[in-house]
Amino acid sequence: MLTSLALIFLVGLAAASICQRIRLPRIIGMLATGILLGPYVLDFLDGSILSISSDLREMALVIILIKAGLSLDISELKEVGRPAVLMAFLPAVFEILAFVLLAPGILGVTLLEAAILGAVLGAVSPAVVVPKMVQLMETGYGTDKGIPQLILAGASLDDVFVIVLFSTFTGMAQGGAVSAMDFAGIPISILLGIAGGALTGWLLALFFESQYAKERYVRNSMKVIIVLGISFLLVALETWLEGTLPFSGLLAVMSMACVLQLKSETFVTRRLAEKFGKLWLAAEVILFVLVGAAVDIRYTLDAGLGAVLMIFLALALRSAGVLLCLLGTKLNRKERLFCVIAYLPKATVQAAIGSVPLALGLPCGKLVLSVAVLSILITAPLGAFGMDATYKRLLNRRSR
Repeated sequence: MLTSLALIFLVGLAAASICQRIRLPRIIGMLATGILLGPYVLDFLDGSILSISSDLREMALVIILIKAGLSLDISELKEVGRPAVLMAFLPAVFEILAFVLLAPGILGVTLLEAAILGAVLGAVSPAVVVPKMVQLMETGYGTDKGIPQLILAGASLDDVFVIVLFSTFTGMAQGGAVSAMDFAGIPISILLGIAGGALTGWLLALFFESQYAKERYVRNSMKVIIVLGISFLLVALETWLEGTLPFSGLLAVMSMACVLQLKSETFVTRRLAEKFGKLWLAAEVILFVLVGAAVDIRYTLDAGLGAVLMIFLALALRSAGVLLCLLGTKLNRKERLFCVIAYLPKATVQAAIGSVPLALGLPCGKLVLSVAVLSILITAPLGAFGMDATYKRLLNRRSR
């Protein structure tokens, strides 16, 4: 395991540095490292690392979501409330509709199989989008109109919506009955996640500001450990409640960090954000290298040109959904174009659920996995490069 971790950090950082020097996003180097070192190419990573890969990726995602919540300006988020809510589901709905309408003709699948394909590909990748939005909030790009906050909120809610739909569609494909409660789980999961996280954040703020904490001089490093531990429990709570009560753990984590930032003294949350930013330097490498390692590149050859065409047609309809969400806002054409680009990348969700239909023995399983892998290879670099290359030209920078 130690050798694998050494390879992940050293090769991942080297590849990210090379990409940075040739003006490509660092994420591309890390994803490429994961694909090369992973079990489907060179097979240099130990099985013990791969067996806990999903847990390590989730831990890394928790760190950047805490950082995002501590950096999020709630007042600016309120100003973009309606579009943020629409961005949580409308682009995904448009992309799923694109698959339902076009995939039967292009890929030769049934309507239900097309819906499963759309649900797998419908989620934007928080792993790619969230770090970039945090960077924009810190540097002031687009913050005059709350653009990073809008995208951050939408991308965080989007996954909850899509995963519930995916579970429903796969249940139907297995012959299971679908009830109204399956769909009611979407808003319940979101609301409980936000409420649970907000309550936790408020209690944490009370503790950090209490006389007890000040007398015992609870250091910021200790606060980081406490916040991390509680965040992991919130994510675990989603698994514990599975089948009983829908709950979004990742959304709870960001909600907790937002309330903590709102209720604590400014210098405390600033120091916490700085420390989580330093943790992210290591977590980023682990996240993207292991996402790359989860990509079975062998399936890209099975997908064919029809799958490539379908991915781009679905992205076009998804982009129309993003533009529809932004109607009536103060955003100009350049800013709306940036929002479209930011909503392109797929990676984490597709790597996590792309193989599920195959594991369930569904006839479309191999095709779903092939298209999911292809979508990661096409859209993750496309979205990451698009954001890196355009944000300075498309967004205004707020003077400090």
